[in-house]
Amino acid sequence: MIMNNKTVISQFLLLGLPIPPEHQQLFYALFLSMYLTTVLGNLIIIILILLDSHLHTPMYFFLSNLSFSDLCFSSVTMPKLLQNMQSQDTSISYATCLSQMYFLLVFGDLESFLLLVMAYDRYVAICFPLHYTSIMSPKLCVCLVLMSWVFNVLYSLLHTLLLSRLSFCENNVIRHFFCDISALLKLACSDIRINELMILILGGLIMVIPFLLIVVSYVQIVFSILKISSTQVIQKIFSTCGSHLSVVSLFYGTIFGLYLYPSANNSTVKETVMAMMCTVVTPMLNPFIYSLRNRDMKEALIRVLCKKKISLS
Repeated sequence: MIMNNKTVISQFLLLGLPIPPEHQQLFYALFLSMYLTTVLGNLIIIILILLDSHLHTPMYFFLSNLSFSDLCFSSVTMPKLLQNMQSQDTSISYATCLSQMYFLLVFGDLESFLLLVMAYDRYVAICFPLHYTSIMSPKLCVCLVLMSWVFNVLYSLLHTLLLSRLSFCENNVIRHFFCDISALLKLACSDIRINELMILILGGLIMVIPFLLIVVSYVQIVFSILKISSTQVIQKIFSTCGSHLSVVSLFYGTIFGLYLYPSANNSTVKETVMAMMCTVVTPMLNPFIYSLRNRDMKEALIRVLCKKKISLS
């Protein structure tokens, strides 16, 4: 389409993953199994929390939202990636590309906020155990999750609207397997300074502030643990916080590895690998971390299966 002497594109081409043609089928099977594992694992957690009344607590309410976020985050990119690996047509329309970018921002940043909310929940439970029920009321829990959703929806919408005003000319090849905002900005042929400024200011705050608050929460938790003499209580605290700390380390480790330590050599390959960690590996591992390290989840699964067996018999 010609507009103002510029060739304005209506679709993009996703370059995809740097996989040799002879290994395409192998990696297709691998990614398909990883995606199905992600969907199944997170759905099991959500269903268990809904069905088992013992899990109707603030911590598991937040965990169900985290699992839903992980499920959606992976589903934004993986179906299109799997489709492109089986097809010669790797094109994606302009509207679909912007939609994919929008939902990636929503669910990616939402995880950061949910991890912060879960850290606050552990902080209140360990530092103020006698006031936990009154502080972490159902109303506050819903408000915290709702605020996280609303903020990230508006933040993602801002970036999408700013991107939609840009013109994309000539080169329409996205050197990624999804519509990443930084990859799209590289293809723009109009002024992107406002976009870059918003990413630098708001994007940095959205990642750094939750991380710092999580660190502060765990520093307070450690100080509280040092005052406890009971070994059994300390072990219980570590068992409840261990899963959350593992997920936080996995999430922020990949984020900081991607954005704080860029490499000049093979940067495209590195970005692709780290993006796979964020969008595929982390959502897949989170259910295993929370189920294998969490006794409540194991007991809930047994209770639900036993009830199902009794109802069938």
